Amino acid sequence: MIQNPVLKGFNPDPSICRVGEDYYIATSTFEWFPGVQIHHSKDMVNWQLVSHPVNRVSQLNMLGNPDSGGVWAPALTYADGQFWLIYSDIKVVEGNTFKDGANYLVTSETIDGEWSEPIYLNNSGFDPSLFHDEDGRKWLVNMMWDHRSNKHSFYGIVLQEYSVEEQKLVGKSKVIYKGTELGLTEAPHLYKMNGYYYLLVAEGGTKFEHASSVSRSKNIDGPYELHPHDP
Repeated sequence: MIQNPVLKGFNPDPSICRVGEDYYIATSTFEWFPGVQIHHSKDMVNWQLVSHPVNRVSQLNMLGNPDSGGVWAPALTYADGQFWLIYSDIKVVEGNTFKDGANYLVTSETIDGEWSEPIYLNNSGFDPSLFHDEDGRKWLVNMMWDHRSNKHSFYGIVLQEYSVEEQKLVGKSKVIYKGTELGLTEAPHLYKMNGYYYLLVAEGGTKFEHASSVSRSKNIDGPYELHPHDP
């Protein structure tokens, strides 16, 4: 029987990934180094810390990082025979550039092996995650931060294709979801089931109004239809 919490203590922003009979959870480390903690389990009951994948200064230079900055919301996936880890490095947590950070990708064939040097992705907002489509294409989604003083900072969820060959984002980025009246739309994750793309986001902030919203679309770039009983 599963008894919560399955990971006690400081293990925020969990991203779970299943590979065969193995389960992995990646969690945020904020301003602590090395970056990202990955736990492993066979039964989702007993977990063991197996990896600190971002453990070199070349992957994460934390000089000048403020309190509550650093590594936010890592997203762990497995495809094409390797693990893919997306993470943010948040350098500013105040003012009009609040929560504007650089987003990176590292990979490894094994969870506890040496992870690659980081590939820089973008600086358009936080909570990035990578979606591996059935046709082999890969797509990055993240919340988009709007710096304009007369606009809401949480502009929506932006989508852009990632090229494995070129090791960078390619094509035009597109805002695919503007969120609901709950506001503060963040933490996007894409899934595909029965011909539909499902977009899961967090909304309402991180206090009592915190909620999850789910939308779906036949096309990866929308339009997305909100679940009728949201949130």
